[in-house]
Order: sequence, then C-alpha cells, then structure tokens
Amino acid sequence: MTAPDHEHHDPRAEPAPRAGELSVRDRALLALERRSHAGPGAKERAIREELGISPVRYYQLLNALIDDERSLREDPVTVNRLRRVRDAKRGRR
Repeated sequence: MTAPDHEHHDPRAEPAPRAGELSVRDRALLALERRSHAGPGAKERAIREELGISPVRYYQLLNALIDDERSLREDPVTVNRLRRVRDAKRGRR
C-alpha cells in the first residue's frame, strides 16, 4: 500500500506564487483553519496528515500569515476572526 500523495508533498515543487498572491501552503493553512474539527485531537491530526507539519509549526506559520495583508485579501472573515482571538489573548496577559 502506498502513502497518500500529501505525505510526499515537497513544498519546493510548488509553483512560485505570483506577486501579491499567497502560496499554495498559505492557502492550505487558511483552508484548514476555516473548517470545524470534531473531537479532541482532530485538528492536530488534520494538520499532520494534510499539511505534513507539526501543530507547533502550523501555529507559527498561521500567526505570521494573519499579519500578511495578502491573507486578509484572500480570506478576510477567517483572518479577522484570528486577529480578534489573538488580540483578546494578548489583552488577558
């Protein structure tokens, strides 16, 4: 049995994004963040299986991505929600 294609994903093989556009990986991060995940550990499992990265790396990339104006143009609802959540957490510290 062969492994699914996403397990052999090489980000270097992706075409470079055009100026002002998000990369395929960045779009995948936003798409995963838009979805709801049922049950404990479901999101972390999806991060590992679909993106091939650790949850820690996912959140590092996502945090940088929500500050990128290209992501705001791509998915304003998700990005604004993530910014509000982050700002609320910072306000409690």
